[in-house]
Amino acid sequence: MSETILVTGAAGQLGQRVIHHLIETYKVAPGNIVAATRSPEKLSELEKKGVVTRKADFDDAAGLEKAFAGVARLLIISTDALDTPGKRLAQHKAAVAAAVKAGVKHIAYTSMPAPDNSLVTFAPDHLGSENAIKASGIAYTIIRDAWYHDNYLHGMPHNLQGGKWYSATGDGKISTISRDDCALAIAAALASGTSESATYTVTGTQSLDSRQIAAIVSDVAGKPLEVIDVTDEQLGQGMRGAGLPGFVADMLVSADANTRAGKFDIVTEDFTKLTGKQPQPLKDFFVEHKAALTTSGNAAHKPFAVSLR
Repeated sequence: MSETILVTGAAGQLGQRVIHHLIETYKVAPGNIVAATRSPEKLSELEKKGVVTRKADFDDAAGLEKAFAGVARLLIISTDALDTPGKRLAQHKAAVAAAVKAGVKHIAYTSMPAPDNSLVTFAPDHLGSENAIKASGIAYTIIRDAWYHDNYLHGMPHNLQGGKWYSATGDGKISTISRDDCALAIAAALASGTSESATYTVTGTQSLDSRQIAAIVSDVAGKPLEVIDVTDEQLGQGMRGAGLPGFVADMLVSADANTRAGKFDIVTEDFTKLTGKQPQPLKDFFVEHKAALTTSGNAAHKPFAVSLR
């Protein structure tokens, strides 16, 4: 792999792991990697490794074109601009337009499962972004990441404290995957050098309902955890009462509704197709992160925006 790969959102959790796997797992030369973010000063450790760093602000179209100059393969990690309707999609469209002007040969994009058939509030952002990439005429790899295992580390410690998990998922099932496994799959796609266009849905190997997940959490933590079924309205009121911003509460309620409707019950072998490996099971993830799972300070009102990237 001698082509230059640019990773946006390189200071974020997913971006950091993608770059890690490009270098450590797929042996891409650091000098062929460009790490881009709004705050390049946060990338000093990558600079020390020989990675090129650039400023890329999704609200600065001209700056994006400059950042993408000389780049063959571009990874657009979806931004965390969820507080203003339409902003995230506008940012992604600006990035695609800049990629066209800069002569980028291949775009990779981090999406979500079945954005064209989803109740999740931000699904239209992903569908619109996918369509913008396809309309650009540039070859693409769309990686639709399932809900992260990692997301449970935000609210689950709080749930364990009280022994109750309030859920509006009903009997719906969801297949989840670790953020690191998503990064591994993305890095594999970037390092492959493919010139073909493809869409992958990266999931775990099984779908679980809330009671099955609670049983795993309880087993690992050594504490009881009861699932309490609530309505969407009750869940939203509870989250707002806990201090979550309205747009975050609405997003999380919509995710539960999507699960209840069976729209997250998707299992594929795309992770293995890309990496040749099996994804980490949810129980193994919880065992690895037991300290975070059982730390009471990891309360339910922690920011959720970063957990989507």
